[in-house]
Amino acid sequence: MADIKKHDTPMVDELKSGPWPSFVDDIYSYAEKHQKQACFDLMGQLELSYKHKETHWKHGGIVGVFGYGGGVIGRYSDQQDKFPAIWAFHTIRVNQPASKWYHSSALRKLCDMWDHRGSGMLNTHGSTGDLVLLGTVTEQLEPIFYDLTHQMNMDLGGSGSNLRTPSCCVGKARCEWSCIDTQALTYDLTMTYQDELHRPAFPYKFKFKISGCPNDCVAAIARADLSIIGTWIDDIRIDQEAVRAYVGGELKPNAGAHSDRDWGPFDIQKEVIDLCPTQCMYWDEKEKKLYINNKECNRCMHCINVMPEALRPGTDTGATILMGAKAPILEGAQLSTVIVPFMRLEPPYDNLKELIEKTWDFWMENGKNRERLGELIQRVGLNRFIVDVLGLKPIPQHVREPRSNPYVFWKEEEVEGGWQRDVAEFRKRHPA
Repeated sequence: MADIKKHDTPMVDELKSGPWPSFVDDIYSYAEKHQKQACFDLMGQLELSYKHKETHWKHGGIVGVFGYGGGVIGRYSDQQDKFPAIWAFHTIRVNQPASKWYHSSALRKLCDMWDHRGSGMLNTHGSTGDLVLLGTVTEQLEPIFYDLTHQMNMDLGGSGSNLRTPSCCVGKARCEWSCIDTQALTYDLTMTYQDELHRPAFPYKFKFKISGCPNDCVAAIARADLSIIGTWIDDIRIDQEAVRAYVGGELKPNAGAHSDRDWGPFDIQKEVIDLCPTQCMYWDEKEKKLYINNKECNRCMHCINVMPEALRPGTDTGATILMGAKAPILEGAQLSTVIVPFMRLEPPYDNLKELIEKTWDFWMENGKNRERLGELIQRVGLNRFIVDVLGLKPIPQHVREPRSNPYVFWKEEEVEGGWQRDVAEFRKRHPA
């Protein structure tokens, strides 16, 4: 084995002095144990970046595996003479299983392969969703892809202007609130849209994120171009005996999460009723009974989270479909907008796929380069997108707030000849 060259990294080492575990500790301990020159060179280049106050990574063109346009993010050092072990430091995204369930043997195989063919460093899991293999050279890309697909039954995830790897919460596997089978839906969408996932053809990235209930544990409403949120359309189920047990102190609210309550005994009025965003709940102190006006409920989940043994989602379940969330890249950050308040989701999910494909067709034809779906909706207008593109009927759930100006706008074809017909009809009914 060649001699390992270590670098002097005083500024990087400062990161080890904080109260929390540091990535610097992790990388150095791994590098020492496995004698990985790439890890030492990585820390050396990071020190240089701190000193120069600029990055020393560059993108030297497209790099990937044969037949795929995504999954590999090319990265090269512009300090190759100083740090030759990271002349290339490509990142590989691995398509995670639904809900990120792994068998330990699969992870061991993956780690052994990556120790052999890459830097040994990986990320499970970051904000991209995928399992990310950090740092390898161009010559190893095809062997890595072969090992992943043929030895481990895994695939590359999405990168670039394509469908990114669909992501979901644990769903019905572990969560009693899940209204849809998030894992089945994620797997189906992943397998259906393989071409969109691996071969970039969109104006920019597109993300599916799926949460089984309105608690939205994967933050789909904040991060996904198409957010799928499990919900119910019937009434919240109420166990009145359990409600009384919460009020009487026999059951701990929030499933006992705040066992050190220092604000006194549970107060259903202050902690549930008064915090309901639509004020659709009423506690009758005399009857000791909880009433819910379910037509006004907006499924915020607060009451269910506070009193989980007393309240449960309804049994007539489906999903709310929202579109347009994004981080602040070109325009500011935005949350997704309700497009379909309630959609039933059963395999093969044809109703959802029809909506997805209508959206993609319009976006690919009209979207500007690096324009996310939410920005396109803002540009063309929500009303045009809902009515003309998706063919949906406008409903109150699409309105964020009342109109703030008195003008009414009409389509040209509605105006053309319209007022003449109205005048003629008026004169017919009211002859001079």
